[in-house]
Amino acid sequence: MKKLLIVESPAKIKTISKFLGKDFKIMSTIGHIKDLPPKRIGVSINGSVEIDYEVIEDKDKVIADICKEAAKSDVIYLAPDPDREGEIIAWHIAQEIAKVFKKKDKIFRITFNEITKPAITEAIEHPSTIDEKKVAAQQARRILDRWVGYEVSPILWVKIAKGLSAGRVQSVALKLICDRENEIRAFKPEEYWTIDGLFDHKGSQFSASLTHKNKKKIDLKNEKDTKKIVAALDKESFVVESITDKERIRQPLPPFMTSTLQQAAYNRLGFSVKKTMQLAQNLYEGVALQDAQTPIALITYMRTDSLRISDTALKQSREYIDETFGGTYLPQKAQVFVKGKAQDAHEAVRPIDISITPDYVRKYASKDVAELYELIWKRFIACQMKPAIYAQRQVVIQGKDFTFKVTGSTLIFDGFLKVYIDEEEDEEDKKAYIPKDLKEKDAVNLKKITPKQHFTQPPARFTEASLVKGMEKEGIGRPSTYATILNTIRARDYTELDAKKRFLPTELGMTVTKLLNDNLPKIMDIKFTALMEEDLDKIAKGSLDRDLLLREFYKDFEKDLAQFKDQTAGKRHAEPTDITCPQCKKHKLAIRIGKTGPFLGCMGYPECSFTANFKRLEDGTIEIVEQEAPKLLDEKCPKCGKPLRQLSGKFGPFIACSGYPECKYIKQTIAGFPCPLDGGQVAKKVWQGKPFWGCVNYPKCKFVVFGDIEETPCPKCKLPFLVKKFDKQGNMTLVCSNKECGYKSE
Repeated sequence: MKKLLIVESPAKIKTISKFLGKDFKIMSTIGHIKDLPPKRIGVSINGSVEIDYEVIEDKDKVIADICKEAAKSDVIYLAPDPDREGEIIAWHIAQEIAKVFKKKDKIFRITFNEITKPAITEAIEHPSTIDEKKVAAQQARRILDRWVGYEVSPILWVKIAKGLSAGRVQSVALKLICDRENEIRAFKPEEYWTIDGLFDHKGSQFSASLTHKNKKKIDLKNEKDTKKIVAALDKESFVVESITDKERIRQPLPPFMTSTLQQAAYNRLGFSVKKTMQLAQNLYEGVALQDAQTPIALITYMRTDSLRISDTALKQSREYIDETFGGTYLPQKAQVFVKGKAQDAHEAVRPIDISITPDYVRKYASKDVAELYELIWKRFIACQMKPAIYAQRQVVIQGKDFTFKVTGSTLIFDGFLKVYIDEEEDEEDKKAYIPKDLKEKDAVNLKKITPKQHFTQPPARFTEASLVKGMEKEGIGRPSTYATILNTIRARDYTELDAKKRFLPTELGMTVTKLLNDNLPKIMDIKFTALMEEDLDKIAKGSLDRDLLLREFYKDFEKDLAQFKDQTAGKRHAEPTDITCPQCKKHKLAIRIGKTGPFLGCMGYPECSFTANFKRLEDGTIEIVEQEAPKLLDEKCPKCGKPLRQLSGKFGPFIACSGYPECKYIKQTIAGFPCPLDGGQVAKKVWQGKPFWGCVNYPKCKFVVFGDIEETPCPKCKLPFLVKKFDKQGNMTLVCSNKECGYKSE
């Protein structure tokens, strides 16, 4: 009997094939095979919601190959990923297979949360059918995103600049970033003071903080009041009023789900959300360890918001803890973690086999893969260990009018900390020294008083980790969408990263967000977006009709959209400032977005044509930047003979003819080698702010190399240049652009 098993990713084929017999043929869809049309909406409402799917470019051969094999098979198992995206892939390929395979009762849907022989055998022995409710939920999300993207983006092209896009979820995520920036700009620091005292007891010194005056909490706002307190403290004598001892228990963190894995990998390993998901996919699909020909799946499915752990995994982890660390580290019963509103079809992200330790994986896998596996492995083991226990002592020191307090913690049982330490929480457990022989009623001498000035701090900008945490808290997006949302925000030039790698909205991002917030408040509303996610979950469970949700959404959206078009018809968006035009002295300047980016322009245009570059200060205020006059060079233009001049543009400095606009000559940087394809000159160019090298005979010659180059011949294939690649730390690697060569410098 011939059996066909179809997966989503080709990387799984090798891992799965070792578990199945020769009667199985395993093939891959290589992701989605169908989608909405790329150049039209592809969705219409005619009572019901009708969807016009098209085969994705270059997927015809994939479909044909699968159908050819399906026609020769007796049983077909559809095994794309166990989520909504996987379900729609299974649904689409089933439609294509049905054209050549008439035994519909022999087409099965199977899912597995881990790629192991028991999991796959179990799935094949208990096959199911395609979950139409999950398909409907995916379709609803895709249609909602398509409507917002296709209907709103063209308005942004007219109102702001061509090529801009809006997205149902990423626009709301961008709003979080912009709202945070507005909070930072509006923030006014407030002064406050604290006082620490250095006390002596029988030659041992320890510090304590001033907390109360006359039993009322101390609240110092300025230096004058603080000096009065310092002067009064000098006259007081102090005794130990009370010593309170208690145990503090610190519970282990739950195992990872998608969002917490992304946050921990960012904070501890410095991995971007995109990188984390790529590495996790690799760990899920299979990593070649001792046997390079036999990849082994190391973790469960990585797109999940569940904290559930299988009984088998709990049993294995408890046995490992008992054998490795001893019974003192093993709780009486397994730890169970519950998360509200989780889609509990999956487990938490965990190692499949506890006995495959991080040390073993590190011998064979890449550094990044090994580090992520170690993080997942340690967090899972720790979640099933006993809590850590601290002995906590609080000492209250009392004078006539003033009270000081100090709290110290001592770790007396490390528990789960033996395996996994969370650095952020660990900050709370820094030890404060307290003399062991200190007793109640003991007199202590105040040796030194240290007043400190402080200022309240504005909220911090979002990092990738904190933005994921914020989206999860607000209910925006789902585990499978976080990485895509962050990538889209970055790719559209709506944000940039500051020196601490935190999201800083660009002027374009702020402008787009304000325009959408003012004109389409419903789709920009955080609570509405979160409720929509809940409604999509209801469709997946079968408690809400797909078309009902879509019709209700579009009815309101269509009205808001029409009003948006009418209110802004014929107007190019400009954001007024409070700066008076220095040229006409009559009108205010406004921020506009041009082809080269944001600039200030007079609102009296066209009567006044004043424009200027500007910079925005930390508090949000705007300053005009005086433009440097172009610098004339001794070099002559090869076209018209006029002097060349040094200019500064959106993408940096360049040299052009001073006879512009009559002469449009721009000097190019020419490589010292001919084009490998036609022998023409190779020139450096810029596209979307990024350098590339291309043949000057374009479009006849299509030779192009993205990135910057070093004119050093490749040691392997002798190509006359190598491409520079930089990692996050700024380390450069030289690689050959010839894919067949694959040379990479050490």
